[in-house]
Amino acid sequence: MNLKKSILASTAVAVLALCSLHASAQTDPKVGGAEMYPTKTIVENAVASPIHKTLVAAVKAAGLVDTLNSAGPFTVFAPTDAAFAKLPAGTVDNLVKPENKDTLVKILTYHVVPGKISAKDIIASIKAGGGKATMKTVEGEDLTFTIVDKKVTITDAKGGTATVTIANVYQSNGIIHVIDAVLMP
Repeated sequence: MNLKKSILASTAVAVLALCSLHASAQTDPKVGGAEMYPTKTIVENAVASPIHKTLVAAVKAAGLVDTLNSAGPFTVFAPTDAAFAKLPAGTVDNLVKPENKDTLVKILTYHVVPGKISAKDIIASIKAGGGKATMKTVEGEDLTFTIVDKKVTITDAKGGTATVTIANVYQSNGIIHVIDAVLMP
């Protein structure tokens, strides 16, 4: 009987160890099919994302690489290439010109909120706010958050909306939430 208890106890310990190992080995959700790593910075993971090439090019053109590689923490609402493609023809090409750097910086920093804010935190703020929450961006203006069809929706200063399509991509210096539209201050 003691041998049976010993075998059961050993099996239980082995199962717990495997579960613990699996939990510690989990990584962020994939973005565009690419692995994202919580040990890398916002810029390092964005560069690895095949659906954020336009955003990466814009961050480089705006001179924000060093900022988004710094300690932060930052919460970035990251529009996909498809989101940028929804803008009027020529908008992105025009924004990345050196003479439009100030405007580009304003738009990009409007997608960044200071701190590391998870989807759970955003949803809790929405519930605490009676269905709506606002957060001040690094740019200085507010974004408004609501839940529409069980998804977090962001409304910008011009009334445009974006939906969070992939939440909680943790970074060493913050968190990224992938969105389906470009927000405008």
